[in-house]
Amino acid sequence: MTRLNCVNRAIRLSCAAALISTLAACVVTPPAQHSGSNPHELAVDRLHQVDARIDTLGRRIDARVNQGYYPPPQGAALHHRLDTIRGEAHDMAAQHGGGISGDEQHVLNQELDTAARAIGE
Repeated sequence: MTRLNCVNRAIRLSCAAALISTLAACVVTPPAQHSGSNPHELAVDRLHQVDARIDTLGRRIDARVNQGYYPPPQGAALHHRLDTIRGEAHDMAAQHGGGISGDEQHVLNQELDTAARAIGE
């Protein structure tokens, strides 16, 4: 084999190796199924999701007040509304050992949808 053929072959092999390693990195394991998960953990996760959404909406209120979209008293009223929804969520969770059911999360999300429209998503 000539020296040029050896170099070409080495380049092709290294390119093939790079391609294979790139393809191997693309293999994704499927997420864990929740069907076998602890129902209490799922209920607590639902509460955390509601809390996270309330936190996000609270930050959006602050940003809109700071940008002058509405005055601070209106922002305070919107924060109070979010605090009320958070209180409802935690009252529900207290009745179920720290988590909420899927139906309860659905009701809370409907309330948060209404609040989000008032905030101006």
